[in-house]
Amino acid sequence: MTTESKEEKLLDPRKQWVKFVIATLLYLLFLYWVGSWWGLLVVPFIFDAYISKKIPWTWWKKSKNKNFVWIMGWVDAIVFALVAVYFVNQFFFQNYVIPTSSLEKSLLVGDYLAVSKVSYGPRIPQTPLTMPLTQHTLPVLNCKSYLEWPQWEYRRVKGLGNVQLNDIVVFNYPSGDTVALNAQNADYYTLVYGYGAQLNPNKPVMDSLTTLQQRAVYAQNYAYGARYIKQNPQQFGEVTARPTDRRENYVKRCVGLPGQTLQIKDRIIYLDGVANKEPDNVQYNYLVTTNRPIPVELARQLGISNEDLMNRNQQGTMYCLPLTEATKQGLQARKDIVRDINPYPDEQMGDLYPLNMYKDWTCDNYGPVWIPKKGESIRLTLENLPIYERPIAIYEGNRLEVTPQGKILINGVETDTYTFRQDYYWMQGDNRHNSADSRYWGFVPEDHIVGKPLFIWLSLDKDRSLFDGKIRWKRLFKWVEDIK
Repeated sequence: MTTESKEEKLLDPRKQWVKFVIATLLYLLFLYWVGSWWGLLVVPFIFDAYISKKIPWTWWKKSKNKNFVWIMGWVDAIVFALVAVYFVNQFFFQNYVIPTSSLEKSLLVGDYLAVSKVSYGPRIPQTPLTMPLTQHTLPVLNCKSYLEWPQWEYRRVKGLGNVQLNDIVVFNYPSGDTVALNAQNADYYTLVYGYGAQLNPNKPVMDSLTTLQQRAVYAQNYAYGARYIKQNPQQFGEVTARPTDRRENYVKRCVGLPGQTLQIKDRIIYLDGVANKEPDNVQYNYLVTTNRPIPVELARQLGISNEDLMNRNQQGTMYCLPLTEATKQGLQARKDIVRDINPYPDEQMGDLYPLNMYKDWTCDNYGPVWIPKKGESIRLTLENLPIYERPIAIYEGNRLEVTPQGKILINGVETDTYTFRQDYYWMQGDNRHNSADSRYWGFVPEDHIVGKPLFIWLSLDKDRSLFDGKIRWKRLFKWVEDIK
């Protein structure tokens, strides 16, 4: 059979029509799902690709230069792969690797997750022109991997369900709207208020001030801190803003739903006054006193990482370790090594959310806070305004002001109530004393939700070599839903 007859057979009109009908039906079903009929503009191109053949899609195959044909074949394959990856990542599945210990021992550093965007419904891309397989920065070139224009309004396609209590969720880092590029591992607002408090010459005793006066001091701190960071680009780099879907991806457990009142009392999370079930592998920090350094073999056996073992005094007889109840009991059983284990002291933390409110909360005793719910209203006061200021002004785009007389203005209108336009969630890590979570940066808006991890498809132990148990075989293809 000649080459020409093979091509003619492949381009059998009846088969081409069948392929066109199937491709078009699938594409129309996709457009119906996402609710965007602008995509109908693509149908004529699908028709041409299968039927009319007016556009020379594979023009380069006719070249007599074999090297050119070979190069263009690879370019064609790479472009197709990038488009396919962009499409799959945007609407169906995305890979995510656990970078920190904030969810240990439920999820471990080095766990690779398959994240379903269909579970909660994928977002229509807010920043559509972006390079596939990147979040916000192009490797090597170290520049933005997306174009800031166009920016589309938030809209989510209908999914299989909603975020449920105690779900493990991947989301965009809410406080990542502003970033100092040379200090990306630090929260920008924590930096601003921290430096501002040091630089502000006005250092009154805060509990001696009225709420309005305290607010003025925090505003001064913010101004001093923001100015300092801007004036020191060598240390902090450029200060830039990022769109919602280009912010860092975080993964935490949802421990508070819209409309619930959350309070942490002696480490336990209460929702509307009822204690929420703690994860089976929840971790808290303990001070561990030993007779001698903890052997590496024992640490491996109990799941204590090399990084955690570094949190000790010079003699190696006092450790600060995050422990599950099982790990704690395992250490206590080694009387030849461990002398005493005590809970880490509950200390007041100055950088808890909200950063511009004077409070006596700690990471173990926090709140109460009401979690905003779409369509529900809250009465605003100067006392609770800092808690809801960021959702109102940043996440929902209102102009919020407080007059010198203490009156609250939203979009220039005096008010004492606000009705929320989004649902919000409270996220915390299972490694409770080593997790940057909602206690430090507040609520997670619904438009920041990325998806739900389904299973672990690969797990690598950073403390071990390839031939010494680096691959955690028992964790492969473990369903995240089964991790309670």
